[in-house]
Amino acid sequence: MSPETIDKPTIDKPTIDDPKQFEDSLQALEAIVDQLERGDLGLEASLAAFEQGIRLSRGCQRALDQAEQRIRILSEPSEAAEPEPLTDDTADSARD
Repeated sequence: MSPETIDKPTIDKPTIDDPKQFEDSLQALEAIVDQLERGDLGLEASLAAFEQGIRLSRGCQRALDQAEQRIRILSEPSEAAEPEPLTDDTADSARD
């Protein structure tokens, strides 16, 4: 297989705001791993694929770290977010 046959995804920095981009990066990374595992690439093509895989892996890890941070923030107990008791007025509007 020649270096021209390597898929070179242009997605380097997936963000949590774009789940499709993250999924595309993950699929591209899996394709690179498959190519490298087959062992039919030359040295230069293997190095290029490995470098692209590292960039994709780091981008995916950043996106996962961001998601984890958001979950941690949302899961933290907050005094400002304490539930308030329902009054007759709020109970009626909640049923509507």
